[in-house]
Amino acid sequence: MEEDLRTKQKGRILAVKDLPTLPGVLQEVAVLVENPNSSTDQISRAISKDQVLSAKVLKMVNSPIYGFPGRIGSIQHALVLLGFNVVKGIIISTSVFEVMNENMRGLWEHSLGCALASSAIARAIGCKDPEEYAVAGLLHDIGKVVAAVQLPDSRAAIDALVKEKDISYRQAEIEVLGFAHDRINLWLSNYWNLPANLKEGLSYHHRPMSATLYPKVAQVVHVGNFLARLFGVGNGGDDQISALDEGVLEALEITPDILYKVMDGLEREFVDLI
Repeated sequence: MEEDLRTKQKGRILAVKDLPTLPGVLQEVAVLVENPNSSTDQISRAISKDQVLSAKVLKMVNSPIYGFPGRIGSIQHALVLLGFNVVKGIIISTSVFEVMNENMRGLWEHSLGCALASSAIARAIGCKDPEEYAVAGLLHDIGKVVAAVQLPDSRAAIDALVKEKDISYRQAEIEVLGFAHDRINLWLSNYWNLPANLKEGLSYHHRPMSATLYPKVAQVVHVGNFLARLFGVGNGGDDQISALDEGVLEALEITPDILYKVMDGLEREFVDLI
């Protein structure tokens, strides 16, 4: 019976076409990307047809998160510098977060904070393509948004449980839904054909030592989420600072010196971010 309910909830969540989430332009762009003969010029022209979306993408890519503040002037330039996976992640995040209802205020800011922290950590430990870590941080709570829109009654029950029992949002999700936003992230990653590294970062950021294909992405986002909460950037749905898996710091070879240096930089950047 419980399994039936879980399957039904999954089905409702995955009716993503009911959401004003992924603009038609993204479907068109996905087809172009699949074609090896497509040029970045064709892809950028397709994205640029949606002027509002283009403006949002350019605003995001010029934020401190991606390390090119104020220097990217066109979608084509963004694609060349950041790659399609990063631009696709930005399109998904800006589109999905638009449907956030009033009582989820603060989640976008928290997601931006996690993206900035993930980017800072990735740079500090010398990861290749730190922008992809930033996008994983940006999307890490996307399952919360989709669940809130698709299952509004459950959202209210989760909120009530967080207050009543003073538990984490994730624990409340498991009690109400039978699964949490990281599981929803996995379904959405498959549904949206996200690359494996982003999928792993989104699906394992709460269990980073269980990630197998791209553990570093999950581990970096785990620390990024912890730091965004530690600094109180936005709101992840509860007032708690998420537990930091200390094995992650060891796995990433983050020494206390590196961590303090990252935190010093973030203290300044978080002020400029929101």
